[in-house]
Amino acid sequence: MAANEDQEMELEALRSIYEGDVCFRELSPVSFQYRIGESGDPKAFLIEVSWPETYPQTAPVISMDAFFNNTISAAIKQSILEKLMVEVEANLGTAMTYTLFEYAKDNKDVFMENQPVNTVTSVSNSIAIGTPDVPASKKKEKKEQLSKTQKRKLADKTDNKGELPRGWNWVDVIKHLSKTGSKDDE
Repeated sequence: MAANEDQEMELEALRSIYEGDVCFRELSPVSFQYRIGESGDPKAFLIEVSWPETYPQTAPVISMDAFFNNTISAAIKQSILEKLMVEVEANLGTAMTYTLFEYAKDNKDVFMENQPVNTVTSVSNSIAIGTPDVPASKKKEKKEQLSKTQKRKLADKTDNKGELPRGWNWVDVIKHLSKTGSKDDE
């Protein structure tokens, strides 16, 4: 029961510390992700920490299997995990999730020093994975699909060139002017 109380206290602390931090993400009350590095940084990586039932007396499960990390070589991932496990062993029995995230942030450059940046696959993958703006712009380019009824209504409102007839919104303008004019009179 003490382990669960420790977990509840650590969960509350993590929520207050990382409130508003876009790099931190709570997947569940016992599973957390933290992005080390800026969004567009090709050397950024994601660490996932999950607590077993007996945490903090036992080691948390640390993973780098997130899709975000696909551009990182397996050797670099393994090296990072080994260095994090050394920190886990040093902090066993205490709340260590914050400590692990901060350790990774402080040592990001050391962890990623051998990670290649200039490869074509790394750059293209990091663009597709790291920036959510790219898919959004592709969606904007896609035309909206209209149903037959919507197309029919649109055709009824427009002329043969697809343009709305002159004065089609005059009623709305007159309504707007009458509303604004009555407020000025008061």
